[in-house]
Amino acid sequence: MASLSIPAAAGASHDLLALGALVTRLDPGIIPFAEASAYTLHVSGGEYNVASNLSTCFGLRTALASAIVDYPLGRRIEYAVQKAGVCPYFQRFAFDGVRGPNMALVWSDRGQGVRAPVVFYNRANEAAGRLKPGSFDWNRIFGTRDAPRVRWFHCGGIFSALSPTTPELVIEAMEAAQKAGAVVSFDLNYRAKLWAVAAAEQGLSPEQASEGAAQILRKIVSHVDILVGNEEDLQKGLGIKGPAVGSRETQAASKLDPGTFLGMMERVVKDFPNIKAVATTLREVHSTNRHSWSAVLWFEGKSYLAPTGELDVYDRVGGGDGFAAGLFYGLLSGKSPEEALKLGWAHGALITTTPGDTSMVSLDQVEAFAQGGSARIQR
Repeated sequence: MASLSIPAAAGASHDLLALGALVTRLDPGIIPFAEASAYTLHVSGGEYNVASNLSTCFGLRTALASAIVDYPLGRRIEYAVQKAGVCPYFQRFAFDGVRGPNMALVWSDRGQGVRAPVVFYNRANEAAGRLKPGSFDWNRIFGTRDAPRVRWFHCGGIFSALSPTTPELVIEAMEAAQKAGAVVSFDLNYRAKLWAVAAAEQGLSPEQASEGAAQILRKIVSHVDILVGNEEDLQKGLGIKGPAVGSRETQAASKLDPGTFLGMMERVVKDFPNIKAVATTLREVHSTNRHSWSAVLWFEGKSYLAPTGELDVYDRVGGGDGFAAGLFYGLLSGKSPEEALKLGWAHGALITTTPGDTSMVSLDQVEAFAQGGSARIQR
């Protein structure tokens, strides 16, 4: 297994380029949807969140390849991308005035105490699902191995589930990234609901949807250097054998125990010898607002475990993307795997203390928490 090699920052235009869908998340706070009359709008998207976090908190030069619809909601999203300092590579679509195409809506309340958060979608006629091979000039964006323009490329499983053409686009982008020498990362983010809907549109059963998703994701992951995903993602998304999700064995084990995850690494590397690192967060939910939080990294044959922190959660959405951003920043900055893991753990934890899906914290706050800082007032 070759070691991870990251292009130098000098000469590159972007430290990280993400490919994914932009969405708006409508958040009624702690009010249940049936009773809510006002919502806060957050601009989000699993891949975009990583690019935004790396720009706003960590000061890196990031970019996003995505779809935008030319109507007021699309403009609202563009403003957020611009404010975050993320360079846009947009495929633009005209709105027909009635049916779309649309920017997707995600509805997510925060829950409270013993009442869990509720999440549902409206991704009908989503513009991002129309993206396909040829939508972007990857050779121009990535440059060449002798003159790379992008150091790191990132994508995820949610975008890959949107349509039959999005996985093809992901692979096209990954191949161009590899050709130019960029690191390639992928967050499995396995969402059975999304894969089932996409398969139903093709007349396939839920069982066929699961099998088809694994085939697609395995093809994608064969191009990946850094994989983000927990044991359920690995089992359901890639078909990697492990204890059955929901079995007595997994229920008896603490969700903070990395044993099951690390025990699957031999199979992961056997199936995907290209993989150099796999990471995931570890979270035990005591109530909606009280979580135990840790993270684990397998990197080039060695394992690293972050501390366990007790979190008072304000808004849990975005913690995983926050973890990925901090981890990637550490590796891009030449930190050791252990240091990079702690930065990811700390940043993901801090994101849960603010509303929205993207970072509202500073690098010095992340570094202080990663080094064992506390919540004592800063004067």
